[in-house]
Amino acid sequence: MQYRTLGKTGYQISTISFGAWAIGGTWGVTDDQESLATLHRALDLGINFFDTADVYGDGHSERLIAQLRRERSEPLYVATKAGRRLDPHTAQGYTYANLRAFAERSLKNLEMDTLDLLQLHCPPGEVYGLDEAFDALDRLQSEGLLRHYGVSVETVDEAFSALRRPGVASLQIIFNAFRPKPAETLFAAAGKADVGIIARVPLASGLLTGKLRADTAFAADDHRAFNRHGEAFDRGETFSGVDYEVGLEAARRLQEVVSPGMTPAQFALRWILMFPEVTCAIPGARRPEQAEANAAAADLGPLSHEQMLAVQDIYDTLLRAQIHPHW
Repeated sequence: MQYRTLGKTGYQISTISFGAWAIGGTWGVTDDQESLATLHRALDLGINFFDTADVYGDGHSERLIAQLRRERSEPLYVATKAGRRLDPHTAQGYTYANLRAFAERSLKNLEMDTLDLLQLHCPPGEVYGLDEAFDALDRLQSEGLLRHYGVSVETVDEAFSALRRPGVASLQIIFNAFRPKPAETLFAAAGKADVGIIARVPLASGLLTGKLRADTAFAADDHRAFNRHGEAFDRGETFSGVDYEVGLEAARRLQEVVSPGMTPAQFALRWILMFPEVTCAIPGARRPEQAEANAAAADLGPLSHEQMLAVQDIYDTLLRAQIHPHW
């Protein structure tokens, strides 16, 4: 496993980390014992950063991570998110009182005294201009409820807005071979501000694994079945906003440039790590063997210049028109 520094937090975290959305909810049926076995295996392999949220299974993934912490003594970092519990989810809800309540609930779920990293969870765009929201985070930090805070964003423009807030220590953004836009200008700005980059949805909801087909069936409670057009939340969270059929063709072409000895998923993860400004990618895993395959990508050799150009060409040819203007 390789490690990089998460911005101004100073945390040395694994370049392949663990995204806990899939073990919490909206990815079909999960099995807690298998999820726990997967968390344990990830820790065995040197993964030391676990990203979750208070709405993943209504706190279920947070409680699974708490159980992992009880059962293991190795040091690890936990990042959670807050804000999506608001109903309605509006900027006016990002108050000190609400954020404190969300933080306290996550602390209880995680069985922690202080949160390592609390991230605003894809807040409405108006939040970035609200001093009250970021003052509240500063206050929670000074009160010892959290050590650092960041923002999970939907768009590059939102990320730049977050960078204008000096207390922001990390940005979580969708970044993968089908969503490369953040690398153009954002990464350099984040590096200058000493803000870590957490690449989420690194496998484009499974498209980049090469395992999905036109007739793949998804469970009714899997967001890949019910959110393809943004019916429940931002469309970009499902298949990275890529039209499914177009995404299948792009994935097929991508497999033609995968290095021998790599799976398509490992190639996709290694592509992300070619960008030194990225602190980590957070693929999900629901079985121990998935955690093993993900972790192995951290130690693979770099991709060639020709491979990087091929990925760019696939994006420019098939995906840029539908992705670039929106996120």
